[in-house]
Amino acid sequence: MTTSSAADREPVLLYDTTLRDGAQSEGLILSLQDKLRIARALDEFGMLAIEGGWPGSNPKDIEFFAAAKKIRWERARLAAFGSTRHKSNKPGDDANLNALLDAETPIVTIFGKSWTLHVEAVLEASRAENLAMISESVAYIAERGREMVYDAEHFFDGYEADRDYALDTLRAARDAGASTLVLCDTNGGTLTGRMAEIVKDVRATRLRRTCGKRKHGFAPR
Repeated sequence: MTTSSAADREPVLLYDTTLRDGAQSEGLILSLQDKLRIARALDEFGMLAIEGGWPGSNPKDIEFFAAAKKIRWERARLAAFGSTRHKSNKPGDDANLNALLDAETPIVTIFGKSWTLHVEAVLEASRAENLAMISESVAYIAERGREMVYDAEHFFDGYEADRDYALDTLRAARDAGASTLVLCDTNGGTLTGRMAEIVKDVRATRLRRTCGKRKHGFAPR
């Protein structure tokens, strides 16, 4: 029996969400200076990607990204976080997408709906409209030179409700230029064994219609 050495394995790349997802913890309020100090500490620790916040949602995060442009980061690359375009907007007219570009980060992370329940009840959109929102939003950012990470929100719930549609949302993001697909267990209710089964199925599914040079990845969150 042969075993692969550590050198033969793909590296694990860590993407830190403390300044956005972590900052939503109950009772936690971070000032701009707090966010900058935490970002510096994460960079010194060796984190390769830091999600700095949602510039389309509040002035503090806009200020953070403006200040971050003046800092020399040792290893980390910053990511700006936001949502797909509004159902009624064209990508170029969408304030959220343009705020992501204005942050001038090398990485942009966009989340979209994977669960048909949320597509129809929250967005009040058709399934086809949601796929277009994902595809057009990702393409708008990727075509402007940003590394594009796509967060498939409530992916595991969406997979259980309608596997084929959940996979279609991933396919829409990948075909539009997403370099990484993040499978989000947003509610945290998926048992580990079932999560492993679903991730294995996603990895085995042919999502991309055409071959490209860009390396793609999957990451459960």
